[in-house]
Amino acid sequence: MCELLGMSANVPTDIVFSFSGLMQRGGRTGPHRDGWGIGFYEGRGLRLFQDPAASSESEVAQLVQRYPIKSEVVIGHIRQANVGRVRLANTHPFVRELWGRNWCFAHNGQLAGFSPPAGFYRPVGDTDSEAAFCDLLNRLRAAFPEPVEPEQCLPVLVEACQGYRALGVFNMLVSNGDWLFCYCSTKLVHITRRAPFGPARLKDLEMVVDFQAETTPNDVVTVIATEALTDNETWHPYLPGQWALWRQGECLAQGSSE
Repeated sequence: MCELLGMSANVPTDIVFSFSGLMQRGGRTGPHRDGWGIGFYEGRGLRLFQDPAASSESEVAQLVQRYPIKSEVVIGHIRQANVGRVRLANTHPFVRELWGRNWCFAHNGQLAGFSPPAGFYRPVGDTDSEAAFCDLLNRLRAAFPEPVEPEQCLPVLVEACQGYRALGVFNMLVSNGDWLFCYCSTKLVHITRRAPFGPARLKDLEMVVDFQAETTPNDVVTVIATEALTDNETWHPYLPGQWALWRQGECLAQGSSE
């Protein structure tokens, strides 16, 4: 299986701390050696870093750890390949344009016998994850030819995720740079950090950050991951079928497809 990392914040925030912990799981403290990627939104722009190498050994990953990019929405992924070869074209997150925005997507799991109908969006690689992303965007494009508010997208997003989940494991993150949507099939956790801030200690690396020294009292930052990244904070698990829509660190909507 793969692991996911997402962030939604109300101010531009660097995710070096969480990213540094996740990267250790790509071949050092975990088996996810088959590539990694992370996308940082800057307005409508998207900085995307990917490498099919193990993240714990990747020179590109080390560059990102030394380069504290500030963003309000981030999606990251480390891969343990089960469908599709180990190559750059199969490395998450995947990106497509819809309604004049860059949409970014990452998936943890495997979909058995997944063969969606052909549409406007087509996969470049050969993973079930990218196929699901293209199918999801094709559904949204068919339902809404013009841009709509995220709340209007929710029925299509949730129905699609429920259908993918019926075929296997489908934990996912998707964003258009304004909001972040997450869906839990088997395993997903989140934490929202706000004042009063305190220290946080990574599980996979000897690294501690005192967020009180790095933030203002008005900051709100939500981090979503497959498994908790710190061992001295309370992470909140999602139940199978639960989903949430985040914007600027706050939950706009949540529910369950059960």
